[in-house]
Amino acid sequence: MRIELRVCYHCLRGEHENEHKTAVTRDLVACAEVVKEYKDVIDLEDVHIRKVREDEGDDGRPAALPAVAATIQNEGVAVSDTQLITMGENGYMLVYPNPQDALKVLAGNIDEISKVTGGDILPDLSPEGAEILSGAPLGGGPEAEHGGNPGAAHGGPAGGPGAGGPAQGQPDTDSPADDGPNTQ
Repeated sequence: MRIELRVCYHCLRGEHENEHKTAVTRDLVACAEVVKEYKDVIDLEDVHIRKVREDEGDDGRPAALPAVAATIQNEGVAVSDTQLITMGENGYMLVYPNPQDALKVLAGNIDEISKVTGGDILPDLSPEGAEILSGAPLGGGPEAEHGGNPGAAHGGPAGGPGAGGPAQGQPDTDSPADDGPNTQ
C-alpha cells in the first residue's frame, strides 16, 4: 500500500488567511508524518507528503502516485490543492479530495498503528481537526454534512475509518511540517 498526501504549502503556512483550512492542513501533515514514521508497522510501502506551491513554477505534479483530483470552476478545470491518494497492492487508487475525508483516513491509519504498538501516537490536533474526527457538525456546509466512512468498504489500514478520541491542542508551528514545498 502506498499513500501520497498533497497539500497547499501556502495554506499550511497560513498565508491564505483561512484559519480553518490552515488548521486542518496542519493536522493532515502532522498525521501523515506519524503514518510515515510508523509505516512499517502496518506494512505500508511508501508515504509521501507533497507541499505544492503556487509560485516558483510548481505545477502541482504528483510526487509518487499518478492521480490528481480536479473540479470544474468557472468553466475550467481546477486541480484540488489538498488531496490524499492511496494505492493498494492491486493497483487501484482511491483519491480523497475532501480534507475531512483525508484526515479520517490518516487517523484510521494511526489508529491501526496504535493497536499494534500499544501506544497513543495521534498527534495533537487543532480543535477543527478534533471536531472532524469526533463526528461533530462543522458549521453546516456540504463538507460538514459528509458523515460517511471513507474507504470502509475498501479495508486495509490506508482506507480504514477514522480514529476516535483525538488529543486536542495546536500543532507546533515550528515543526518539520512547515519546512517547505519539497516531497519528504
